Amino acid sequence: MTLRLSAIILSIFQLFTVLNSNAQIGGSSTYRFLNLPNSPRVAAMGGNFVAIADNDLSIGLNNPSLINSEMHNAVSLNFVDYFSDINYGFASYSRTYDKIGSFATSMQYINYGRFTYTDETGILPEDAGEFSAGEFALVMGWGRRLDSLFSIGANLKTIYSAFETYNSVGLGVDVSGTYHARSGFTASLIARNIGRQLTTYTSGNTEALPFEIQLGISKRLQHLPFRYSVLLTNLQKWDLTYFDPAEDIVDPFTGEVKTKSKAGEFADKAMRHVVIGGEFIPTKNFSFRLGYNYQRRQEMKIESKRSTVGFSWGFGLKVSKFNFSYARSAYHLAGSPNFLSIAFNLSDFAGNKSEEISQ
Repeated sequence: MTLRLSAIILSIFQLFTVLNSNAQIGGSSTYRFLNLPNSPRVAAMGGNFVAIADNDLSIGLNNPSLINSEMHNAVSLNFVDYFSDINYGFASYSRTYDKIGSFATSMQYINYGRFTYTDETGILPEDAGEFSAGEFALVMGWGRRLDSLFSIGANLKTIYSAFETYNSVGLGVDVSGTYHARSGFTASLIARNIGRQLTTYTSGNTEALPFEIQLGISKRLQHLPFRYSVLLTNLQKWDLTYFDPAEDIVDPFTGEVKTKSKAGEFADKAMRHVVIGGEFIPTKNFSFRLGYNYQRRQEMKIESKRSTVGFSWGFGLKVSKFNFSYARSAYHLAGSPNFLSIAFNLSDFAGNKSEEISQ
C-alpha cells in the first residue's frame, strides 16, 4: 500500500512538472500572494520554503511533506506587517488520524487595504467612494511518513481573489517529498501551485498560477548548535534575469557600456536560484536566524545605496507553553516587513495532556 501510494504521488508530480515546464515568473501569473513568505522562521532564513523537520506547523503550509503526528492538535498564528496598509498571514490547525496520516488546515489571506475611486486622470470625482482588495486561500494539507527515511505530502488550495468588482476563483495543489537521513540531514523537493483559474477576472482572460519547483536541504551540525539551510528556487526556469537599463554601467572615459564576462553572467544566473540561511540554537528555548536572498538583492537594490537589501534576520523564543517568532526582511530601502507568529498545542491546556491521536 505504501509503495503504491508513493508511486501515485511521484507520477502526479512528474505529470504536472511536464505540463508546467513552460511556466513563467514575475507578472505573468496571478495569485502571487501564495508564494509570499508567511512564517517568521522561513522569512528570517531568506526564502518562502525550508526543509527543516522539527515539528514546526508553520513550515507545513509551504512544505506539506513535513506535516506529521507530532503536530497533532497544534495551532500556529502568523501575521506580516507588509508595506503601506498591506498585511497578510495565516492561521493553521493540525490533527492526525492514525490510519490515514496527518492533516493541517490553514486559512491564508492578504489584505491590500482600501482605495479611493478616481477618474482616468487621477482626479477625485465629487461622489468619490472607496473600494477594497484582498485574496484568500483555504489550504487543506496532508502529510504521511512512508518509513524512517521518506515522507510525502500535498496541499489542496481553494483560492478566492477580489479587486473592487473584479473577482476570481482558482484551485491549486502542492506536491512534496522529503528525505530524512539518520544523520539529521533533510532534503525536500516540491512542486507548488499546480492548478488553474476556475473563474477569471474578465471574460476570456485566463491567467496561470505562480507555479514553481523548489529543492531545499538543511542539516543541524553534530558538534555545534547551528543548522544551515540552502534553498534552490524556480528550478523550472534557468534564466531569472530581466533587462533593466538603469543597471547599465558606462565607462566614464570611453562611453561604452560595461558588460559581464560569460563566467560572471553564468554565476549571476545560477545564484539567482540560491537562498542561504542559518539558525543558531544555543538553547532549546531560543534560536537566532539569518538569511541571504541573492535574487531579491539584485532586483531591489539601489546602486548608490545598497544597504542590507536581500538580508533577513529573526529569532524564536519559547515561553512556557508558547512559541514566539519574529523576523525582519530587508526588501528595499523603502522599508522592511515585520513577521510575527505565536504557536502552541491545545493538548498542553487539556486536562489529559496525553490526548490520543484520532483513530
